[in-house]
Amino acid sequence: MSNRVVPAVLIVLLVIVHAQLWVGRGSLPNVTSLQRKVDSQLAANTQAKLTNDQLSSEVEDLKAGLGMVEEKARMELGMVKPNEIFVQVTPR
Repeated sequence: MSNRVVPAVLIVLLVIVHAQLWVGRGSLPNVTSLQRKVDSQLAANTQAKLTNDQLSSEVEDLKAGLGMVEEKARMELGMVKPNEIFVQVTPR
């Protein structure tokens, strides 16, 4: 009887290991899905870093002088200097 038990136990263990490869936590589809998520997050991180670098540059410009403050006021708030005429041109 022991001649049949050992191979049966080994076959059961092999089936369990094989099932883990296809369905379990470390399965190929799961690893592929996680890799896609990592790639997506890396792309998002790269984009966020570019945005942060740009904002950091703007902050440094704002700290350094009033030229950037004036430009922001003109572009975002539509402010004009005294004795200055504002003309807005709209595309057709």
